[in-house]
Amino acid sequence: MKRFFDWFNNLYPVWLVSLAVVAFYKPETMIWFDSDWVFWSLAASMLGMGLTLSLADFKAIGQMPGSVVLGFIAQYTIMPLTGWLVSKMLNLEAGIAVGIILVASCPGGMASNMISYLARANVALSVVLTLFSTILAFFFTPMWTSTLAGQYVPVDAWGLCKSALQLTVAPVVLGVLIRWRLPRIADIIGACGPTIAVLAFTGVSGGIVAASAEAIASNFGRLAAAAFVLHVIGFVVGYLVPKLLRYPESVARTVSIEVGMQNGGMAASLARTHFAAMPLAAAAGVFSGVLQNIVGGLMAAWWKRRPPSA
Repeated sequence: MKRFFDWFNNLYPVWLVSLAVVAFYKPETMIWFDSDWVFWSLAASMLGMGLTLSLADFKAIGQMPGSVVLGFIAQYTIMPLTGWLVSKMLNLEAGIAVGIILVASCPGGMASNMISYLARANVALSVVLTLFSTILAFFFTPMWTSTLAGQYVPVDAWGLCKSALQLTVAPVVLGVLIRWRLPRIADIIGACGPTIAVLAFTGVSGGIVAASAEAIASNFGRLAAAAFVLHVIGFVVGYLVPKLLRYPESVARTVSIEVGMQNGGMAASLARTHFAAMPLAAAAGVFSGVLQNIVGGLMAAWWKRRPPSA
């Protein structure tokens, strides 16, 4: 059974793209996957993440403080500013611009841990960075979105903050508490965590594509270009900064992956709730989720053949 789940999870980009294509051409197949489904699916995936963590994982920050601080600062400076820059460079319309900035202001995606493993990066550092960027997303995501996207549309920073708390912090903390008090139950449920995350964002993508099929068809090129440029810049700059600061190759790869891969599902959910009048904002989260996995997968394949020398 474990082998089947591993096989299923490794084909995550295939399921993501396949369901998105079906939902685009046949919206009725996924139109039922509305805001409530989006929210609870992602909350369940965050719970799964929390169930895989122990209190010892939080102590890992003390073993590599410099790398953690570097990764965290890079995550919440390079990407939000890049999202704003891409919006200006490509002269994006308001809906796409808000979606790209929102994606760029979200924490690292859980797929980054798998990509870090494949790329021979520092998996422990990847897990810690994903965890801390997720827990503190309730502050940084609304702060950056309000600051950078406020010129396009009024941003309810407190509403975003509350949604981020409900969507990320609460499920992760609950998962950690279950792991602490009921480890056997956590082992049983937590084993399904990655698969739940795969199903969650695949469903989220299908639901948002179905609801926004017409808008996506009219703006496909710009959505794809904006998401692609955003993530490529994130990967490249996220790699160069640690290298310039003389961090080891494994740390540079990890920071690159954490900066380049965002939680597109969270961005799509927040956009669906807080920017409902802008369907392209949620669609940007879907395109981000697809393209970052493609770019990240290609980089992992490149790095896998080149073991870090330092």
